[in-house]
Amino acid sequence: MFRLSPGRERIQLLVFLGAVLMVVLAEMGDKTQLLAMAFATRFPARTVLWGVLVATLLNHALAVALGTYLGASFNMKAIQVIASASFILFGLWTINGDHLSGEEKRTTSWGPVATVGVGFFFAEMGDKTQLATVALAAKYNAPVATLIGTTTGMLIADAIGIYIGVLAGKRIPEKFIKWISALIFIAFGYIGLYASVPREFITAPYVGGLILLTVLAIWITAKAGRSR
Repeated sequence: MFRLSPGRERIQLLVFLGAVLMVVLAEMGDKTQLLAMAFATRFPARTVLWGVLVATLLNHALAVALGTYLGASFNMKAIQVIASASFILFGLWTINGDHLSGEEKRTTSWGPVATVGVGFFFAEMGDKTQLATVALAAKYNAPVATLIGTTTGMLIADAIGIYIGVLAGKRIPEKFIKWISALIFIAFGYIGLYASVPREFITAPYVGGLILLTVLAIWITAKAGRSR
């Protein structure tokens, strides 16, 4: 059976430990950790962790596999715009509530996991931890250690966020939590759009129109949620 040399094994271990530490530090207070807090107020902690695990494995595997070839020339702007818009829509969905409440078992097993996974996958696209994963894989030529290390670091950091979210969920009214979670997602959407949309579109008419549409959408969604 193929075995790594002792020197190579040490390099793999150092890359793994370095990747874990790097991601944990980078994720403290980052948007994906805050997302973990928000998700933890709506879904079980185990469900959130599974979604984070699947999303991180897919996202960072993509970074490890393609980062060396694409590098800094990989333009993420279009993906970031789509992801940002999706967060605004997800915030509206949060206000409206869970439409799958009549299928508890199936929803708990797959629906929430897929929801969390998609949210985290797009949140990580172009994020500093994904770019750091690209750099680590390219520099040390240790794709497996990099992938496992960055994934482990993400789980540790987001587990902290989930723990805080669960504690908050036990002490704060559900309606208040729902609105805070929704506003967090919408805020991420605005921040992402500001960072990714071309500067010529960052003007008072466009920004004012987007704010007006968002407020109108929130009002319609909240009214629809109350009528259900």
